[in-house]
Amino acid sequence: MAFVPRKRADAAPGASSSASADAPEAAATAPSTQTTGAVSMLALRVLVFTGGMCSMFLEMSASRLLAPYFGTSLFIWANLIGLVLIYLSAGYFLGGRLADRYPSMRLLSVLTTIAALATGLIPFISKPVLDWSVSGMTEVNASVFYSSLLAVILLFGVPITLLGMVSPFAVRLSARSVGSTGRSAGGLYALSTVGSIVGTFLPVLLLIPTIGVKRTILTASVALLAASLYGLRFWERIGSAIPGVLLLLPLLLPQVAPLGALKVTPGMIYHQESFYNYIQVVQTSDGTRQLVLNEGEAIHSVYNPNQILTSWYWDYFLAMPYFNAGERASDVKSMAIIGLAAGTIARQFTAVYGPVPIDGVEIDPAIVDVGRRYFAMTEPNLHVHVADGRTFMRASHGTYDVVAIDAFQQPYIPFQLTTKEFFEDIRAHMSPTGVLCLNTGHTRTDYRLAQAFINTLSQVFPSVYAFNVPNTFNTEIVATNSPTTLTTFRDNLTRVPADSLLGQVAAEVLPVARVARPEAGGIVFTDDQAPVEQLTDQLILNYIQQGG
Repeated sequence: MAFVPRKRADAAPGASSSASADAPEAAATAPSTQTTGAVSMLALRVLVFTGGMCSMFLEMSASRLLAPYFGTSLFIWANLIGLVLIYLSAGYFLGGRLADRYPSMRLLSVLTTIAALATGLIPFISKPVLDWSVSGMTEVNASVFYSSLLAVILLFGVPITLLGMVSPFAVRLSARSVGSTGRSAGGLYALSTVGSIVGTFLPVLLLIPTIGVKRTILTASVALLAASLYGLRFWERIGSAIPGVLLLLPLLLPQVAPLGALKVTPGMIYHQESFYNYIQVVQTSDGTRQLVLNEGEAIHSVYNPNQILTSWYWDYFLAMPYFNAGERASDVKSMAIIGLAAGTIARQFTAVYGPVPIDGVEIDPAIVDVGRRYFAMTEPNLHVHVADGRTFMRASHGTYDVVAIDAFQQPYIPFQLTTKEFFEDIRAHMSPTGVLCLNTGHTRTDYRLAQAFINTLSQVFPSVYAFNVPNTFNTEIVATNSPTTLTTFRDNLTRVPADSLLGQVAAEVLPVARVARPEAGGIVFTDDQAPVEQLTDQLILNYIQQGG
């Protein structure tokens, strides 16, 4: 009698006997019921949510870490966003391959624990890394773009790449059958995205302004470490006491090794992280206070209680109303300042022209507060508006005799404040004898940025002038609402008493005043195309290559 093997109870009808030979391969490729059965879906979901949240915590915090060293230009954001996407992509790729070979919740939790620890190191190593990146910018003639690129690679490459592994690992662990893979993947990616949304708004709206960027990063480290230990079932193995201490460790470390300021500046008497800037108040040996923002390569306001004039470019604004025939100080009835900072220009104009109404526009409310506390920005005729300069000008119903623009997120001018359309908005709010004065920059040999402003203003105003401020990198560009001449400007200022504040300014500005002419076919900034960052970056690189 022939032997007939008994059919397995779970075999499909009509299945080939060769199926048994393929069983090991099938077991290797199909989701393991033993593995997935051991996975706590709650722990997995917590880890997915926390991973998405922490990746955005790091991205938003990274911009604030870089700002004191490299500013917040379009280049910096391009570096930051681009590299974060590269790290996440690498994490997705590596995580998917690793998850197929070792589909283990324990391994995923170990990876995220390493990510948490790497995140916790960032506040302690950021200063030397960023200092080194900045010094490298000078030593190897690198631009801000490449130096910031290096800084982001060194600080954020490891934790964000590891966080990128979470989603493919989670999909592999949660997929119990081919028919449910799509549903599982969709739910987990949605949960990760919700975490990313929380990680976008929570640091910006609450944590960074309240506890600072370094402690915000430590908060992300603690949250990720907690989720990782939960995934490892650490609590069940050795109790809750030791994990509790481990979670507190990143928060206790700053008490042992203080985090300090984001960037230490000699003479600093105050510092603050605001929504927009890293703010520092520096006091010099003669008692002069200086407002320093972000990377600190420029001073945005100065205040000395014993003097009005600064011997810097701010003084030049005082002379600009005198382009109109027969101009007198009493003819200035109103003024707008876009980029008020801590009020240097407002203080000077009030001292020279009296209590004329001044609308001062400053986007950062923390800077306004610092101006009032440390720079005596309390003139009763100064009306402060916390707003973007362009938004304010469009909404304003005022008419101004003088409009001063001194708005920088150093070293860059916000592009929306540089365009032909913006200057058209301003001209619509100027009196017939109104004057616009704009502060911009140059190097010893490179005046391309200033020339682009001259080209742009010449498209809107009938007369444009330029003043290269001696011993600085500042160029003051003036445009008048009515046709004017340099001769009129000189005649008006020669009648000002030489011993007055304005007379002292006249002695400085008259030798450097010149008519500014547009360049044929030159760059004109528009809302559609305003390469301000590119031109500024080229200026910086040119300056470095020339040895400073």
